[in-house]
Amino acid sequence: MGALLGGLGWDKPSRVQVGNPNASQSRMKPRIDLGRIYSALFRCFRPRRLRLFYELFGVHGGTRILDLGGGRYFWELVLAEGLPVPRVTIVNIHAPPAGAAGFAWVVADGRRLPFADLSFDVVFCNSVIEHLGDSESQRQLAAEIRRVAPRHFVQTPDVRFPIEPHYLAPFLHWLPKSLQRLGLPFTPRAALETRSAAAWRRYVDHLRPLSPAGMRALFPASRVMIERLLGLPKSILAVKTD
Repeated sequence: MGALLGGLGWDKPSRVQVGNPNASQSRMKPRIDLGRIYSALFRCFRPRRLRLFYELFGVHGGTRILDLGGGRYFWELVLAEGLPVPRVTIVNIHAPPAGAAGFAWVVADGRRLPFADLSFDVVFCNSVIEHLGDSESQRQLAAEIRRVAPRHFVQTPDVRFPIEPHYLAPFLHWLPKSLQRLGLPFTPRAALETRSAAAWRRYVDHLRPLSPAGMRALFPASRVMIERLLGLPKSILAVKTD
């Protein structure tokens, strides 16, 4: 397990913001397909994340998994790797894209999930909780994760890592929000995607990266694990396997 954690790379940032209904309104047409860029950069790392998830939870064909704020790409990788295909339900604030047939897809707010207690075996939540914008929304999402399944695998970028993967820029996320709003239009991310000034401001306001202490506060009964890149803390995992 340690080898897997040490070798993992950056995650493809989630394309949704669970609980942020303004996300679709603030999105402008990208100059370049950002999803393809992220996929090309991180393709070699995702199979390692997948194997870690399967190893930790003993995933099999009968495992009921809630993918909170995700999409089909992780589960298509399951097929490509020839692994057992679990019973996956995807929750997203957006309707399923073309080609998502075969996945149970529920449009819902992650802070108020339409499921009974312990409806699933595992919740998988990857690069989502940092998008909720404020501590109360993050607390609500974490409470829902704990409510609907006894086990979970929650990942978020580590605020201590010098390059913020959503901004694609170093150090900017360590500055006050007022300076982040001024600086974001001049980052590599802004060079790849066209948005209005107001949309960039909303993007900054809805991003709230976490520290290990913040993750522990949200998931006090979970094991907090750190993924590293070149020795630096890149991502945080809150994992509950029992």
